[in-house]
Amino acid sequence: MPTHLQETEQSYIHYGRLEVAEPLARFVRDELAVGTGVDLDTFWREFDRLLEDFAPRNRALLLRREELQIQIDGWHQEHQGTLFDADAYRKFLENIGYLLPEPNDFTIKTGPVDAEIASIAGPQLVVPVMNARYALNAANARWGSLYDALYGSDVMQDTDHGVRGEQKTSAYDPVRGAKVIEFGRGFLNQALPLATGCHKDVTAYQINNGKLLATLAVTQTSASQPLKNSQQNRFNNSINHQLQVALLHTEKLIAYTGKAEAPDSILLKNNGLHIEILIDPASAIGKQDKAGIKDIVLEAALTTIQDCEDSVAAVDAEDKVVVYRNWLGLMRGNLQEIVVKNGREISRTLAEDRVYTKPDGAEIRLPGRSLLLIRNVGLLMTNNAVLHDNGKEIPEGILDGVFTVFAALHDLRGPGARINSRTGSIYIVKPKMHGPEEVAFSCALFDRIEDLFGLSRNTLKIGIMDEERRTTVNLKACIKAAQERIIFINTGFLDRTGDEIHTSMAAGEMVRKAQMKQQAWLTAYEDRNIDIGLACGLPGKAQIGKGMWAKPDEMAAMMREKSEHLLAGASCAWVPSPTAATLHAMHYHQIDVAAVQMQLSKRSKTALDKVLVLPLAQDVNWSKEEIQLELDNNAQSLLGYVVRWVEQGIGCSKVPDIDDVALMEDRATLRISSQHMANWLRHGVCSAEQVHETLQRMAAVVDRQNAGDPLYRPMAVDFEQSIAYQAACDLVFKGCEQPSGYTEPILHARRIEYKQLER
Repeated sequence: MPTHLQETEQSYIHYGRLEVAEPLARFVRDELAVGTGVDLDTFWREFDRLLEDFAPRNRALLLRREELQIQIDGWHQEHQGTLFDADAYRKFLENIGYLLPEPNDFTIKTGPVDAEIASIAGPQLVVPVMNARYALNAANARWGSLYDALYGSDVMQDTDHGVRGEQKTSAYDPVRGAKVIEFGRGFLNQALPLATGCHKDVTAYQINNGKLLATLAVTQTSASQPLKNSQQNRFNNSINHQLQVALLHTEKLIAYTGKAEAPDSILLKNNGLHIEILIDPASAIGKQDKAGIKDIVLEAALTTIQDCEDSVAAVDAEDKVVVYRNWLGLMRGNLQEIVVKNGREISRTLAEDRVYTKPDGAEIRLPGRSLLLIRNVGLLMTNNAVLHDNGKEIPEGILDGVFTVFAALHDLRGPGARINSRTGSIYIVKPKMHGPEEVAFSCALFDRIEDLFGLSRNTLKIGIMDEERRTTVNLKACIKAAQERIIFINTGFLDRTGDEIHTSMAAGEMVRKAQMKQQAWLTAYEDRNIDIGLACGLPGKAQIGKGMWAKPDEMAAMMREKSEHLLAGASCAWVPSPTAATLHAMHYHQIDVAAVQMQLSKRSKTALDKVLVLPLAQDVNWSKEEIQLELDNNAQSLLGYVVRWVEQGIGCSKVPDIDDVALMEDRATLRISSQHMANWLRHGVCSAEQVHETLQRMAAVVDRQNAGDPLYRPMAVDFEQSIAYQAACDLVFKGCEQPSGYTEPILHARRIEYKQLER
């Protein structure tokens, strides 16, 4: 039991050797533990013991990172000015233990795993759990209106189905609406082809003897065609006749609502994803449709990563309680947020499950919400929410592990049990791990957390983010270290590039940022991630993911380009919004990911040596204009993100780039921009004076871009007094000395400074 309350700037309650910040202690007592059966005296005592074992191990792993980086810097400095020797470099990495022997072939043993992760390919959302509205919207993005997504995005303008250059207004545009309906029919023809004819000619749908029958308005030409279904009658050539046809693949019919002869909705399935056709001839949209269809609803965000890491700005106990409270609400199923829309208050809550009738009359219930994963932070940062070992802040990754699992107990044991995982699993994505030793540490921590809460072994599943170079080059060993827990690997260009730059910081000048995507290492990294994931047996047990589409307002471009992630073998790919998830879902109806993975598994594995090719500029002959353009781009991107993070606590948002194009940004963008500038400074591509001038000039640009925000404080008014501006300068001028090039130490320190100033 607590012994006393320490009245300092942050009040703490003592539980034995633990000092727990008062907001967290009260949250645990009054909210988190309620209904779990966890005895808090026992919990705090065992948490103390856990920290005694794991906090020193956490610190030792961070020291190992520093030792390796010092050795790599030294090797590059020793070989400065000589022709790069790839064989000698690889041997050096092996000698220092950076590059480890690859394990023999094996197959992961993870189980049980929900089908959304194990066997169904689909879009994945990533959302800051610190924002309740965003968290709810993402959780509810399991199902999305195709009509709304098409009508409200730019997809229609950039296709032959749309009206180019039209201006959207608040009033409904029936011409645009008709184009949306036409597009929807084209999608149905592709995903759910009829035995004869097209969905655009359907005048009615009905369920009969376990089949979906569609009535077509028959023209002379269509009526004269032979039918593919032998059970159907051949009609004569009269132009006014009606023709009934079935789905070409009748097993795609799953269920319906309403009456079979005149259903309110029809549920179908293609490539593992559901499609629901909503029918209401009396509705505003249904009146325009000859079959009375008012919408086509797609199963969209199968999974969502609720993020405690790169997309949030949580720096102290107060912030962490907000994070954990929202996650608790999701696990209890009672998270609620009041939003004001059109002058009215609306209560946002989690969507209910969806209930249908199968053709045989039995009931079927489908999840109404995305399957939720929680991304904890990595090993680097500490947090003042709990102090241990004579007042030391504890590793934030351990804090997240314990308290996000504590909240997830409500999904396993609470009154709304299994609102999330139907297999009784808790899915934790672990970012920024460096190699198999750190993966093994996380798995050992999960063992201990399971023991702490009396959970069966391997209840906690782990997602490994392949975003650090030492993980990439040892990926198979990383997977083996987590072979009984792993449910996810992915690639991510921004963080991975940031670590690529920092690891080889001393080697020389890096190519321009726009050229990074054409570098040999990046293609090899993406391909090798797929190759190793397939070879280790992830399909059927775990996801193989690809990174974020960063332009939330450019959905037409996303539809043209993001299908490449599926063709590359990804079973999930990140999208920035529910609308993007709905649109991206169409790609999974067009491409059978399982078939793609089967084909890719037959190719030769990408050579590791290709991953080790450094992205160094071969000829540093950039013009002054090219160098300045690069600095402008990096500085504007950096400042635009930092100012919101430090002074408003916004970890993820649409940030205008230098051309005023909105990009969905989080800390990964900041890492690559700051590290790239630090690299060019170190190697004399630019001067400190030039960087200072660039930062000040771009601060004025960012001030202009945020002029409409009443909470915004301009940086250019007083650079010395702007905490955000000073943070940006630190990120660049102290970039070489930041651990692994991470931005968190500077951001957290400056955010805390700003919060104290505000108090």
